[in-house]
Amino acid sequence: MHMSKIGIYDQLTSEYGEKFSAEAAQYAVDNLKADYNANALAKAKSYQKTMDMSPEGIRDQLTSEYGEKFTQDEANYAIEHLND
Repeated sequence: MHMSKIGIYDQLTSEYGEKFSAEAAQYAVDNLKADYNANALAKAKSYQKTMDMSPEGIRDQLTSEYGEKFTQDEANYAIEHLND
């Protein structure tokens, strides 16, 4: 699903999602072996292909608290490598 660390945490703790405790969710995200730069890049490429979004629009979506919730550094990485 190419999720951000915060996105995973939110999904795990959501009353509409997995309903794990905050402690259990934090333990899970702290121990994941995920490459969040790669996740951000995959999500960015998906937006570019399916939504025909500009790089700045993609960056905004990647970092939005209502969007993907990636860090600014992860979004920057994705935009820098979008056309690789």
